[in-house]
Amino acid sequence: MKNHVQFFREGLRNLKTVGTLTRSSRFLCRKMVGQLDFSVVDTIVELGAGDGVITHYILEQMRPNARLFAFEVLPTMYEKLQQIDDPRLIVVTDSAENIGHYLNEHGVAEIDCVISAIPFVALPNELGYRIIEACKQYLKKGGLFVQVHYSLLAKKLYEDIFGNVLIKFVPLNVPPAFVLVSEKQ
Repeated sequence: MKNHVQFFREGLRNLKTVGTLTRSSRFLCRKMVGQLDFSVVDTIVELGAGDGVITHYILEQMRPNARLFAFEVLPTMYEKLQQIDDPRLIVVTDSAENIGHYLNEHGVAEIDCVISAIPFVALPNELGYRIIEACKQYLKKGGLFVQVHYSLLAKKLYEDIFGNVLIKFVPLNVPPAFVLVSEKQ
């Protein structure tokens, strides 16, 4: 309960950055990570990792030699992520548009997927496009971009960049959510 209250407070203070007042439900977390075949995934990037609720679900499924880059710009959330004791986790406090710098720094040429909770509808359009384009650049062919949204207002963004988007509805979340999945072709 303590994590839910802390998240709610952070959501109130930074709604445009957090994008919601509630943590993702286990149903939403499972739907997001359920899009991946963890038996072949080596490198995952999580955008808008928040307090790590989805991060934990990702780490539970990852192979021992896989890596997870978790991006979070809010200092209080970043501190919570740093408390996760897992050598596969690399926590980054920077804008997701700088993904290339951190991947290059760790010798990563391509990634298998991106799992994102960034509230793109609250960001300037140009920034949203830059972030998603940067992710697409590093995604391997067949790699997935998995995004949570609470409406379908941003669907065109993924169609424009990837040329495809599959929508999955998650009613058991507050608020109900949509998982948008795009594949790099």
